[in-house]
Amino acid sequence: MDVTLHLAQDPEADELLGRSPLAALVGMLLDQQIPMEWAFKGPSTIARRMGAEDLDAHDIAAHDPEAFAALLAEKPAVHRYPGSMAGRIQQLCRYLVETYDGDAEAVWRGVGDGRELLRRLQDLPGFGKQKAQIFLALLGKQLGVRPEGWQEAAGDYGAPGSFRSVADITGPESLAKVRAHKQEMKAAAKAAKSTGPAGK
Repeated sequence: MDVTLHLAQDPEADELLGRSPLAALVGMLLDQQIPMEWAFKGPSTIARRMGAEDLDAHDIAAHDPEAFAALLAEKPAVHRYPGSMAGRIQQLCRYLVETYDGDAEAVWRGVGDGRELLRRLQDLPGFGKQKAQIFLALLGKQLGVRPEGWQEAAGDYGAPGSFRSVADITGPESLAKVRAHKQEMKAAAKAAKSTGPAGK
């Protein structure tokens, strides 16, 4: 895995995401309740604070939980909720160590079809169906991981030419389009709420 991603909008952070399967997974895990660029810059920040050039699932899984949480909480914090996200990252890394001997790329390497890949991603701690589908779309659209049926398994996120998620971001222009789509979705959800039973 060695591609150029543009998710953090930061050359060093994006370079790590493009070559490190674990960094890409951790970035995806962090991508909630904070701006996307902040989330995807997280893996690079964590690696630097651990004195490493990449993330290592064995190292993170074995790290003292309090020390790891403190590492994420250092200013600038890796996430709005550094303590709980530190726990989630360690949980993810423990799962990868137990299931894949710490090799994050083994989650998708050689997978036969899209449904199996989606199942494997949903089995990861912290990955619900939506997060798993977005990551599957990222693998297919930008990282060249395209088992049979991957687009169908990724649902709407797998649609070509869409601007729905991080899977579609290749630079500032597409980032703006994805942002606009997310704002539209939020506005639509808000409108639906206000016209629901409680709003009548």
